Amino acid sequence: MSPEAIPTSAPTTRPAPADSAASRRYEIRVGGMTCAACASRVERKLNKLDGVSAVVNYATERARVECPADTDPRLLMNEVERAGYTARRVDDVRTDDGPGDGRVTELRWRLAVAAVLAVPVCDLSLALSLFPELRFPGWQWVCLLLAGPVVTWCAWPFHRAAVNGLRHRTSTMDTLVSAGIVAATLWSLWVMVKGGPVEPGLGRGLAVLGGGDHALYLDVAAGVTTFLLAGRYVEARAKSSAGAAMRALLALAAKDVEVLREDGPVRVPVSELLVGDEFVVRPGEKVATDAVVREGRSALDTSMVTGEAVPREVLPGDAVIGGTVNAGGRLLLRATRVGADTQLARMGRLVERAQEEKAAVQRLADRISAVFVPVVLVLALLTFAGWLLLGGDTATAVTTAVAVLVVACPCALGLATPTAVLVGTGRGAQLGVFIKGPQALESTRRVDTVIFDKTGTLTEGRMHVVDVWASPGTGRDELLGVAAAVEHASEHPIARAVVAAAGSGPVPPVSDFSALPGLGARGTVDGRGVVLGRDRLLADVGFDIAGDLQARRASLEAGGVTVVLVGWDGAARGLIAVADRARPSSAAAVTALRALGLHAVLVTGDNERTAQAVAAEVGIDDVVAGVLPEGKAEVVRRLQGEGHRVAVVGDGVNDAVALAAADLGMAIGHGTDAAIEAADIVLARDDLFVVADAIELSRRTHRTIRWNLAWAFGYNVAALPLAMAGLLGPLIAGAAMALSSVFVVSHSLRLRRFTPTHGEPARPAPAVLSR
Repeated sequence: MSPEAIPTSAPTTRPAPADSAASRRYEIRVGGMTCAACASRVERKLNKLDGVSAVVNYATERARVECPADTDPRLLMNEVERAGYTARRVDDVRTDDGPGDGRVTELRWRLAVAAVLAVPVCDLSLALSLFPELRFPGWQWVCLLLAGPVVTWCAWPFHRAAVNGLRHRTSTMDTLVSAGIVAATLWSLWVMVKGGPVEPGLGRGLAVLGGGDHALYLDVAAGVTTFLLAGRYVEARAKSSAGAAMRALLALAAKDVEVLREDGPVRVPVSELLVGDEFVVRPGEKVATDAVVREGRSALDTSMVTGEAVPREVLPGDAVIGGTVNAGGRLLLRATRVGADTQLARMGRLVERAQEEKAAVQRLADRISAVFVPVVLVLALLTFAGWLLLGGDTATAVTTAVAVLVVACPCALGLATPTAVLVGTGRGAQLGVFIKGPQALESTRRVDTVIFDKTGTLTEGRMHVVDVWASPGTGRDELLGVAAAVEHASEHPIARAVVAAAGSGPVPPVSDFSALPGLGARGTVDGRGVVLGRDRLLADVGFDIAGDLQARRASLEAGGVTVVLVGWDGAARGLIAVADRARPSSAAAVTALRALGLHAVLVTGDNERTAQAVAAEVGIDDVVAGVLPEGKAEVVRRLQGEGHRVAVVGDGVNDAVALAAADLGMAIGHGTDAAIEAADIVLARDDLFVVADAIELSRRTHRTIRWNLAWAFGYNVAALPLAMAGLLGPLIAGAAMALSSVFVVSHSLRLRRFTPTHGEPARPAPAVLSR
């Protein structure tokens, strides 16, 4: 996907400020929103301000605002409050307590009171409707006494939001609900005070017809209020749970740390930690920040950060991630990143940004929601008038209009996409998959080809000694020891591999060391002039290379490994073969991708022989070797020109161009900043199964969004005509409306239980490259 196709900020209804350097971003918690129409109203209000570009997410109850740098944030919050909502600035996602926590408690109390009072009023109405002989004088006043608190105090959130909307000349879902409750209540009061007979009317309100002009609909008003409060309560709890994974991730950070100062160790808050500070992590403690191991060895539990179930062993020189738990020995670490620069904080921002951006289909749903409420109000009036014109009694016309008002539910439309994105990205964070936005979710379902970089992606990115062969008369340990003595003075990756293979024992001193770039190195060890490197170097200095040693070298190089010859006293004494090993998970991960219907391609700047060897080891058939960074992007564009949707997995600066050119860019989390910024998805785990996990999770999330939208649209298309025709009573309409939103949120919450399959059967992958 090109950079132009990937918005770096949330999509908006107007262009973002042109000069990003002169702009600033604010996060605002918006309270009091009850449906997607509310979010649309706040968004419109903010976007009317000069230079302001805002996106409001109903599911997360947050507004992300970009504005000129000199904009007073109080102006933004005042605009939200003038729209009828509360506003609170959030400077850091860690300071935010999640959407709707206080609202859940309020709704719980209102629902409890409503249920206690509505059940007896509905039961009484039903009993008196079925058995007229049970009616007693003043029964209607008992119903009013029971229903009164329900339609006033319990239903107050609906009335308050409706009044706020009228004051600002707008309408929301609460306008419909409040109008329905008020209409049923006022009609009942009119029947009670006008004199004449009074009938229980609808009983439980399950039917529309049969009440007559003397029917009392207090049971309808109380029952609808209870149903809708139950739906709102379940929805609020589910929305709060949807972001639980993200909040758990951000809560991983340690609170304090033991730092080594000149006068000894001292425990300080993590906020006081600086880059370069050395600190101690004991067994069971959290790593305070991103760091590198100075002393000690241990195993780190990274499951909550990267999703890896098996603790990772770390040694001096290894990088560690803040938020992981030390499961083994004592470690002395040096801080490399602190505060907002740590991987945990950066990953948190990625998920936060993904949850706040809107997919194209969600923007369409928001536009529909914005005009839906006025349309429903008009339909309710038309329904009322139509029933009267067709000869129906007033009570039937009122009840039918109430059913139309109550059954309409734009909330489900507004929740369909953001709740799925919220839960899906949170679950991805638990698995080590950080999705930057809904666009990435939409891209993954079309991907059919995955391009892998080699070094650091399919392979571990570190040289290892894979073979040591000594000529007759020379011991293997002697050969390694002499080579390590010379290489100990070098920082070359091959030199580090040789030193590591020799072990941690004492190394003989070396003198007269000199590195020969591109050829090898030489030095004096124990009085012997040692040369090691390519066969050409040894030949140039006149060393004899035996035939069997040459044959062994040629055989190993044919397998794609790098061979270092070692010689002294005028002859080659043996060889050391080094290679960048494939990750243990690479072969199985490629198999898992095939099972998902994806075709794998290896594109690398390394030589053909090495690339083919690695490809054969991991099971990739198509290889393009010896290409520069721009050449990788050309391969991407060629495949796209052939009609393929291409994902690129890489970790280095040389992969950034290809990552940006791809339909879907995936960066290994330990890679360079350039690669991470260019990618659509960041993969935090070291095993490549995470690539299959990311694609499968994205597909599942997108499938959930489609089902949610299908339900939300289908519900309204089917329910409104039925209500207008008199086939849905107000209580059934209220229950259906509440359940529609609950269904959408609950369906999204199923993503919390997502577990990768790694191998479900799929269609055969297309052949995309021929060599």
